[in-house]
Amino acid sequence: MLSSTDASMENWYRAIDADPRFHALARQRSRLGWGLGGAVLVAYYSFILIIAFKPAWLVRPLGPTTVVTVGIAAGLAIIALCVALTGVYIWQANRDFDRKNREIVDDARRNA
Repeated sequence: MLSSTDASMENWYRAIDADPRFHALARQRSRLGWGLGGAVLVAYYSFILIIAFKPAWLVRPLGPTTVVTVGIAAGLAIIALCVALTGVYIWQANRDFDRKNREIVDDARRNA
């Protein structure tokens, strides 16, 4: 048997689940996450395929007077891409997702 607190929480969860804004927000977050994740996977697996099939391309120096190779620069670029895409997700979450989530939860509290 549910206590009164458990029952009110259940009503609150149902109110959130019944809100179409909640499902739209979940789809929006999912699309962004899959898109950014896909970009990382494309970059990473492209790098791995180059390692597998064109390794000589990666060992070339960036310039005539440097010991830094194309492979090192490409690896650092992938790391920078991951950091940048994480920043994009955080920016989007702080700018839009958190506000929408707060509105949905506040409305559910008022109506539950």
